[in-house]
Amino acid sequence: MNMNFSELISLFSLPFMQRAIIGGILLGILGGILGGFVILRQLSLFGNALGHTAFLAVVLGALLQLDPIIALIVFLVLSGLGINYLIERTSLGGDTILSIVIASSVALGTIGLNFVPGYRGSLLSILFGDILAISNLDLVFIVILLVVYLGWLAVTLPKQILLTFNAELGQIQGITVQRYQYIFIIILSLSIALTIRAVGILLVNAFLVIPAATAKLICDQFRWFLGVSALIGAMSGVIGMVLSGALNLPSGPSIVLVQLLVFLVVAFSRQGKF
Repeated sequence: MNMNFSELISLFSLPFMQRAIIGGILLGILGGILGGFVILRQLSLFGNALGHTAFLAVVLGALLQLDPIIALIVFLVLSGLGINYLIERTSLGGDTILSIVIASSVALGTIGLNFVPGYRGSLLSILFGDILAISNLDLVFIVILLVVYLGWLAVTLPKQILLTFNAELGQIQGITVQRYQYIFIIILSLSIALTIRAVGILLVNAFLVIPAATAKLICDQFRWFLGVSALIGAMSGVIGMVLSGALNLPSGPSIVLVQLLVFLVVAFSRQGKF
């Protein structure tokens, strides 16, 4: 049922809705900046693989009676590092390894789900997220990760740009490419673990990719590209939450819907410059 304006204002005065909006803004900024590197380094499928791995992580956490967020963080970081190691150490293409990870995670998670039947009622929340359930502790984790990542990026931005566009040249100049890659994978894994709380497993990759893809169509300078991507992510979080509250729609999908609409408007009106 749709709300009138006064009811909508009252809804946004509630603490849980305020936390959701703050979380949407922070995750939008984090996802926008990370997503810029994800699409330029052609890691979109990597993020998708981690999102599907999260399904297995949640099921394993339920089986072992672990806190869901702790299970997600630990399992996704280990999975991200393991996937990157396999890609480096085998002659198979990265897309092949990632496809195997996606399929096996879904298969193992589905099998494991049979042993936790009481958990099936929460499956929709796992798949699509619930940003309204975000807690103050979740916000603290997001802020810490965002500050750490922005600090690391500020110190290493020239090297990050070089590694993004020409990793071989960076290696020749003495940059330890592997170390930077593993640090990025850890941050990406942590971000996905926290974002799943808001938008769910099925939509987490869109949260990373769509704002960055939109910004790529608009910007012709790298720093502007990251800024616009973060801005689109943050604004989508706010507008998506307003849309969710006004039309009584699921919050995570509403945010992604706004991101998609912005992308389509830009895609049909501008040509990519970057």
